[in-house]
Amino acid sequence: MSKPASTFERIIPFASYITGAAIVVFARFVTAVRGIWQGVEPDQTQRIYFANHCSHGDFVLLWTVLPVKLRQRTRPVAGADYWLSSKLRRFIGCDVFNSVLVQRDATKRTHDPVEQMARALDAGDSLIVFPEGTRNTTDTLLLPFKSGLYHLASQRPAIELVPVWISNLNRVLPKGEIIPVPLICTVTFGAAIHLQPDENKQEFIARAELALRAIGPEEAVS
Repeated sequence: MSKPASTFERIIPFASYITGAAIVVFARFVTAVRGIWQGVEPDQTQRIYFANHCSHGDFVLLWTVLPVKLRQRTRPVAGADYWLSSKLRRFIGCDVFNSVLVQRDATKRTHDPVEQMARALDAGDSLIVFPEGTRNTTDTLLLPFKSGLYHLASQRPAIELVPVWISNLNRVLPKGEIIPVPLICTVTFGAAIHLQPDENKQEFIARAELALRAIGPEEAVS
């Protein structure tokens, strides 16, 4: 006979739901965020959403604009070093967002990040990934992509890869600031791509970067 759930174990799912709902309300209040489904529809198709990365709030904003049913099955991929650094961050990262937490420092890894993401896909979840690998704090709009997106696409080629451009969030919450500045943000979803047969890593990465730039501001295309 299984052991009855403790009061604490019963409270966590409720607290996670309430916190998630509060985050959605707060994000919409501060940013008036709107999703622009330019190349795909917000349906139940399993996807890997790959986006530009300028703020710790990027995945929150993307997650916020997803319809509720999609939100429940979409998991951000995030750095374990950040989201496990305190009890509050652990609660938000693990219990609220059900993040796939990967170790960014290769010397400290005990699990292959690509395998972690592949297992989440095999469980039926969609993913939010940031192929730049880190927040972009430079004057360029997009950093060169790391190879992880290619390796994930190689392992699960049937999954749609959807480019997503997040606009203005780096101005709402600049690096080092705690108090957000109200500003309208947009999250634009482009047309899905797939890894093509015999397409090598360099070709795929270049095409994925171009797909993301194509839905960003005009200066991102150049």
